[in-house]
Amino acid sequence: MNTHTANPGAPSLSSLDDITERNLEAGHRNEPLKTESADAPSKSPFRLKRILVPVDFSDCAKKALQYAIPMAKQHDASLTLLYVLPTQYAVGEFGGLDYASLEVELRVSGEKELAQLAVDEVRGEVPTNTILRSGPPALEIIEAARELPADLIIISTHGYTGLKHVMLGSVVEHVVQKAPCPVLVVREHEHEFLAP
Repeated sequence: MNTHTANPGAPSLSSLDDITERNLEAGHRNEPLKTESADAPSKSPFRLKRILVPVDFSDCAKKALQYAIPMAKQHDASLTLLYVLPTQYAVGEFGGLDYASLEVELRVSGEKELAQLAVDEVRGEVPTNTILRSGPPALEIIEAARELPADLIIISTHGYTGLKHVMLGSVVEHVVQKAPCPVLVVREHEHEFLAP
């Protein structure tokens, strides 16, 4: 039998067949390295059981929640939605505000909005809790993460610059620096990696 090869140094087809037969005899089958089915969820090296999602009811906060839901599903984790009531109120020109009743009103309104957000956005896809706290937002987020304890914080930022960053953006920065767990920051305008 005359075997012709284009490359004189390359093994002939008959020698490749011999190698394949020897591998099969030795138990080296052409099996995939992964034995899990394609439909089975892959095992992750991460152990996420509690994901904290601070919200302010903005579209940007809802975007962070849209990242948190599939992450919680993939890891069989629960979500905790946290809303921090503002504690600094602007004083009107007429003064005389009843801060106690204003805070009660804001708390009731915040709890309703938080519950509605969980219903509208999470839709029962993953276990979800809600927490309402009052105080400086960054400190309350960090403290809530410690108390849960959270395995991950997913927080949104509007990407402010200049004076707005000094006044508003520093909350996320402070959380990233002081949080007791990893923090995923979702920007308002960014490259999306969520599937539609």
